[in-house]
Formats: sequence, C-alpha cells, structure tokens
Amino acid sequence: MKAVGKGLIRPDAYDKVLGRALYPDDIEFEDMLYAGVKRSTIPYGKVLNINIEELKKLPGVECVIDYSMIPGAITHGVIFKDMPILVKDMVKRLGDCIVLIVAKDKKSLHRALKSVKVEYEEYEGLFTLEDALKDGAPILGNESNVLYDIKIKTGDIDEGFKAAAHIAENWYSTPMVEHAFLQPEAAVAKLDEHGGISVFVATQYPYYDREEVARCLNIEEGKVRIINTAIGGAFGGREDINPQCHAALAAYITKKPIKIVYSREESTISHSKRHPMKMYYKTGVRADGKLCALKARIYGDTGAYASWGMNILRKAAVHATGPYVIPNVYIQALAVYTNNSYSGAMRGFGATQVPLACESQMDILAEKLGIHPLKFRYLNSFELGNVTATGQKLTSSVGLKKCIEKIAEVDGIEL
Repeated sequence: MKAVGKGLIRPDAYDKVLGRALYPDDIEFEDMLYAGVKRSTIPYGKVLNINIEELKKLPGVECVIDYSMIPGAITHGVIFKDMPILVKDMVKRLGDCIVLIVAKDKKSLHRALKSVKVEYEEYEGLFTLEDALKDGAPILGNESNVLYDIKIKTGDIDEGFKAAAHIAENWYSTPMVEHAFLQPEAAVAKLDEHGGISVFVATQYPYYDREEVARCLNIEEGKVRIINTAIGGAFGGREDINPQCHAALAAYITKKPIKIVYSREESTISHSKRHPMKMYYKTGVRADGKLCALKARIYGDTGAYASWGMNILRKAAVHATGPYVIPNVYIQALAVYTNNSYSGAMRGFGATQVPLACESQMDILAEKLGIHPLKFRYLNSFELGNVTATGQKLTSSVGLKKCIEKIAEVDGIEL
C-alpha cells in the first residue's frame, strides 16, 4: 500500500516538462552521418531494378545499401521473421524498405531519397479479407493466406440454440486504427572501441531489439547495446522493429555514427496498426433471460506481415463471449494476410474489437426480452467460481456485478 491512494510524482515528469528529457533526435556525435530508407510506392509486386550506381555518385552520398550488403539475417519479426529489413525482390505492402541511403547531411539525404528510381513488376493486390480468402488468390503467407486459425468450443452449440427463445444474428466490423503517438521513430547507432554497437532508440522491447540487431549484423547479442531513450508515446506501435536495424547496419558498414529520423508521414506508413476485424455473431437467450448459446466467426486483417497477428486473434477469440456466462459456445478466429499495412500491437490486443459485437448483441437481446439492458447484463455476468468458455475457473477479481449494482443504484434501475 505504498502507492495506493497517494499522489506520486512520475520519475521523468520534471525532465519532460523542463525539456531535459533525452530523445534519439537530441543525440549528437562527432562525424555523424544521416540515413534513411526509400520505401515502396506500390503495395504488391517484384523489384526489377534500382538505380543504385547513379545514387552513389550523388553529392553528399556516402553509401547506398541494399539487401545483399546485410551481413546476417535479411528479415525480422516478433513471432515469424517474415518482414524484410531491406527488400530482396518481393514487395508486399506500400512502405516496404527498398534501399538504405547514408549521406553527410540531411539535405543530401533527402535529395538522394527523392532520386531513387525503382522499376517494378506490379501485381494485383489483395486488399479485402474476402479477396484474400478466395480460391485461387495469390498466396502472401507461407502456403496460405491464413496466418492463424483458432477454435474455442464448449457445450453443444446446436442444443444451445434450440433452447433459445430469442436469437440475434449480425455482422460487425471495426476499422484499422493508427497509434498517432507524438514522437516519430528515430534512432542513433554508434560503434564502440571493442567492436560492439550501441543503438539509442525509443522502444518497448529493448531485449528483442538487441536480438534482431544481432541477427541482422551476424554478431553476438552481447556486442549489442540498446539504450532506451525517453519515449514520446507508443501504445504498441514500437513493439515491431523499425529504424533499429537500419541505423545499426549503416553504422556497421560506414564505421561512423548514424542518425535516422522519420517524418510524420513515414512514421504513419511504417509502423503497425490496430487489426481491422469483421465479426459474425449469433447469440441466443432463453425466455428467463439467461444466455444459452453464442456462435462467432472473427476475421482479422493482419496485413502483409505476421507481427502479433496470432496473439491478437487468439485474444479476440478468448474475449469474444464478453464477461458473461454462456454454456454453449463455438468461436473461430482467423488472422488473414492481405497487401494492406501490417497490423500488430495496439492497446487491448484483440480484446478491444470484439466488445463492439458482443455488447451490441446484449442490447439487441435485452430489447427482444423487454428488459433493461443493465439488468440483462446483471443476470448473465460472471461471478466468482464461474468457468469461462476456455475452461478457466474465475477465482478472484470478478467485480462486474458489484459495478453494475452501483450503477443501478445511482441511476435508480431495478435489477
């Protein structure tokens, strides 16, 4: 109880208010160079040619790096290593990293990035879940466009619906959402005198970053230091690798300190988004107001790369029944590859999308029964000792009924 009920000052509050907090773009080293990536301007296709030799001759350009110059792994990913550090040949989304350019100053870098010419063989992309799941659709993943498929079953779903006095059956959808954190991505990388490398970056996973930088450079993890600077917001958007490997790679090749700073546009294009979802829900309730069956199919657009798609659709499935006792359940959740921006971590990890469907169903069923929606929820809410659709017995922290009782008391609702 050292913190509960007490006014505590955040350790970083004064530095941030007074402007003393250190962000990656605040870091300067002698002989620092500036790096940036040219990103794909098409969502799906094959790289045929890049004017690399022309770029090398531009004033101020120190180095032009493509995938063939990466000493180690050329891909990364939080679960599956499927996202290119620099594209080898296939482009799968708008914003894939094509080439990394290192220049003496920011003006030279921006001029060089604008001068990159990429010749593509462009393909017809998959931009909807329906197109990605069609027979004969181009395969974006490993042998399938379905990254992940999970089913949760309990009871007898057919018998459950037979017992229903009322049934609600609907489709729901939620959009892709951008994190919109204040601080665009930035990183500074510097070699040390012992052959190691330090990367200064605002990140949510420094140990994961260390692993990926080491894989990229083909060096031991012990030779990589990730130094976490002040973080100007994240919300899940800094869980995937972004400028870390590029800054480290440029420093490793040039042997000089490197700084990368994204524009707001590049930040928005580059990092993950909240999964757009389409959700089919069929929910049944008995005449006495007790829920008796729920069937759901949940489709998540994971975009061009896996990121956290498996975890997010698994959690969507787990939370699909909401905080309610439902004895007969059949849920299927799928993460599906498309050529859209890749989807990943964003606050709630799949538990934020399904309440739209589940709670809308509760309102519809309460109306069919002719009772107050708060009372309907109270009748079906979890209590201590209940077992969820996944078989978890609830032994603590089940406070929904108490919460509803307080709301009903304030609003004068009879439960």
